Amino acid sequence: MKKELVTLTIDEQKVTVEKGTTILQAANQAGIDIPTLCFLKDINEVGDCRMCIVEVEGRRGFATSCIQKVEEGMVVHTNTPNVLEARHVILDLIISNHAKDCLTCTRSGNCELQALATKFNITKVEFEGERVSHKIDDLSPSIVRDFNKCILCRRCVAACKNVQKIGAIDCINRGFESCISTVGDHSLNDVNCTFCGQCIEACPTGALHEKETIDDVWIKLKDEETYVIVQTAPAVRVALGEEFDMPIGTNVTGKMVTALKRLGFNKVFDTNTGADFTIMEEANEFIERFTKNDHLPMITSCSPGWVKYIEMNYPELLPHLSTCKSPHQMFGALLKTYYAEKEGIDPKKIYVVSVMPCIAKKFERQRQQMQNGGLYDVDNVITTRELSRMIKQANIEFTKLEETEFDSPMGEATGAAAIFGTTGGVMEAALRTAQDTLTGKNLDKIDFEQVRGEEGIKKATVTIDGKEIKVVAASGLANAREILEEIKTGKADYQFVEIMACPGGCVMGGGQPIKSAKTRVEVDVRKLRADALYTIDEKSTIRKSHENPVVNKIYEEFLEKPGSHKAEELLHTSYEKREKYNI
Repeated sequence: MKKELVTLTIDEQKVTVEKGTTILQAANQAGIDIPTLCFLKDINEVGDCRMCIVEVEGRRGFATSCIQKVEEGMVVHTNTPNVLEARHVILDLIISNHAKDCLTCTRSGNCELQALATKFNITKVEFEGERVSHKIDDLSPSIVRDFNKCILCRRCVAACKNVQKIGAIDCINRGFESCISTVGDHSLNDVNCTFCGQCIEACPTGALHEKETIDDVWIKLKDEETYVIVQTAPAVRVALGEEFDMPIGTNVTGKMVTALKRLGFNKVFDTNTGADFTIMEEANEFIERFTKNDHLPMITSCSPGWVKYIEMNYPELLPHLSTCKSPHQMFGALLKTYYAEKEGIDPKKIYVVSVMPCIAKKFERQRQQMQNGGLYDVDNVITTRELSRMIKQANIEFTKLEETEFDSPMGEATGAAAIFGTTGGVMEAALRTAQDTLTGKNLDKIDFEQVRGEEGIKKATVTIDGKEIKVVAASGLANAREILEEIKTGKADYQFVEIMACPGGCVMGGGQPIKSAKTRVEVDVRKLRADALYTIDEKSTIRKSHENPVVNKIYEEFLEKPGSHKAEELLHTSYEKREKYNI
């Protein structure tokens, strides 16, 4: 069907767009900038903040461009004196009830409110008055809420309620006392929050941020008695450069390793090696379950936000979860056992730091199930953003760094491990190993493109050794709920399911560089980061986890084989039913 077009004029420029387009969208297509604060493409399009107001000839008052649809012959003005004055007043009112500690705020330099204040030359606040003082919620291991910096844009609410279908936060109270909080105004630590961090990614200010722990890392780096090892997740290397103004999706692996060595870590290892172990264990577990038709479908367990979600919402389906620990937890366990033994280091003196794209990993690392011999597998988790702050604190000029390689012998990984960072990647990596194991052959067909792409739910049927295996990869907790309901009601006959808590997978994790609403409109951030991981995979000499010589050596010398008693003890975990509300 031919699409109906509408022609209008914006700032004396003729623009032709599809019927149903908003004025804001039409202006963006024409390269005309209209400021926004509450707007977040496809997530929060409600017109609450009114920063995007424009004048339309023949109409009284202002039109809210993010929700006002275009009409044939419409004449729009985006920067008249009246519009500019109104926006200035709106900004002034927002800032009057906002904390003024910009210099020490974690979002300084990447705050949409700060950017607009600079753009509109807000040098003083004319409407100073009474301010509401809110408590700071820092009880969770992952997220800090400081609503003294909240502008009530509701973007976080929309991300939690509309994208993830969790609804852990919403607007409470009325009038001047309105704020974004939880049921009963309790801590996020005590409600149905999964710590996915999508609220942080949506927030335009510093009202939400990760629980920062880099001070603890600095203390350990200064302690000569502590052997500090750092490991980095695949998604980090294709996003870290953005914190230093490099193009989105730039692979900065070599520079990242150099920076970590300059920070003083004793060893710099690759979590991808841990991912190869995860694949070995997960593929073995899947083959056993598939052969015995036991608790199918098997569901991946790499995403801690997802694991917390199923523990709270579908505990009856926990037997379907793979018992495999996530890659960085497996790797931490091996570093404090196999590596410590090989190097003659007291495990109690080893301090493992994981650099992750995910703030739920902060919660995961302190789960009671993530210990061995009284020691936690991982001692600290910092995000991609936190690593960038450490690099800046050390006054390292990141873009000028030479490239170096991960340390041996725990720094070798395969292309299969690299794609763990994007939705569908865990499943594809596991299928590569599963098909070779089931057929007893080294098959050339290793790209399972059926589970790639940006769709929230990707279903496919793959044939291995004459057997059909129905698989599905879902990213985002709303999509996870859909798949779980199918399993719960018996409507699905999948054998293998991958679920990632964050839409798009780890490349869009809650600890990744935060992109403004404007950037989200102009650029497909997920695709650029994911494409970079697939490129790493394609260029890798080894693209199957079971062909990693380091992994095979450790199995021979220490673990014996996938699924062995030793492997079960170190690399597998258990789960628990959790209450949604601990109030």
